[in-house]
Amino acid sequence: MSFINRVLHQELERLSALYPVLVVTGPRQSGKTTLCKKQFPGYHYVNLEDIGLREQIALAPKAFLQQYAAGLIIDEAQQYPELFSYIQVVSDASDIAKFILTGSSNFSLMEKITQSLAGRAALLTLLPLSLVELGNRIKIDTDTILLNGGYPAVWAKKIPVQDVSRNYYNTYIERDVRQLLNVKDMTRFQIFIRLCAGRTGTELNASALSNEVGVSVPTVKEWLSTLEASYILFRLPPFYRNIGKRLVKSPKLYFYDTGLVCFLLGIENEKQLSVHPLRGAIFENLVVLEFIKMRFNAGKLPNLFYYRDQSQHEVDMISEKGNSLYAYEVKSARSFHKNFTANLDYFRKAVGKQVVSTQVIYDGEININTPENGIVNFRNADFKEKNISDVE
Repeated sequence: MSFINRVLHQELERLSALYPVLVVTGPRQSGKTTLCKKQFPGYHYVNLEDIGLREQIALAPKAFLQQYAAGLIIDEAQQYPELFSYIQVVSDASDIAKFILTGSSNFSLMEKITQSLAGRAALLTLLPLSLVELGNRIKIDTDTILLNGGYPAVWAKKIPVQDVSRNYYNTYIERDVRQLLNVKDMTRFQIFIRLCAGRTGTELNASALSNEVGVSVPTVKEWLSTLEASYILFRLPPFYRNIGKRLVKSPKLYFYDTGLVCFLLGIENEKQLSVHPLRGAIFENLVVLEFIKMRFNAGKLPNLFYYRDQSQHEVDMISEKGNSLYAYEVKSARSFHKNFTANLDYFRKAVGKQVVSTQVIYDGEININTPENGIVNFRNADFKEKNISDVE
């Protein structure tokens, strides 16, 4: 097994000097524990998935925290929500208190942080491996990158992605869903999540999902919110400005790992993926996800949208930084066609001078940057977050 350096370690290091409590959320098995142990090797470590350990700590929680106040990593902290109040008390009473909390349920963690640790905790999100973190490993075939996804077990431990995805789905997704939603008919939920995978990169239509699965629209929305809070999928909001156009207002659906998408779609190898009708959507998912990872790894919230108006003009991604807009069109093709820039040109004319850059991200070999439109292979795209002052 080889350790893969994570970009987020820079923010972890910076914020550890500013806050007594750091909270690292993200999907299960995304590398949160490994990163925290590597970054803070002298800290004591506990995993609250261990019921016996939870019961032991519950006998004297304040004394336990005081014993390790100088450095304690608490894994899956949402399993013992009562502990958060004690962390507040101990961190307020000590100038040296350093606690790192990790968890895979954003909803559960955020609820307790806002109640007990507001102003005392810095929140960070660690997603599966980014292309920047994979480095030279991404020189392999594009279909292999899409199929493998970003979970460290695939890249660092060399576990076949089908095994990782299957175990992840069976062990974590279904278990977490049962705990959070008390789903009585798992068959309907299994159909639901596979239908979501089949809608990767498309506008969310809760009514259509409701009809196909056979559950109510409120149930669909509840399931979506839970999958989002568990870092399984996310919704990309539509771009909205008063630009004299009737704009689409529904979000688009993406997953936090393309390997999981392939698994849910029944894609088992690169040959199947290369001819699959959703290959383009999976490629788009990969690129959109890289922009999300870039922001999270810099300790920032996502600033990404998509554009579509009633005339069906669409731009895959709009990044908003202050008053400046950066527009991106994603194409899985290996050959460039001039019509790739048509919607970018349309968007620039519709919005005006606020669009400072447009770029086509595709799978071809030609890389060109011009003031009008950049053309870049996804492996060469700049997925490193910059401040506004750096790019203006």
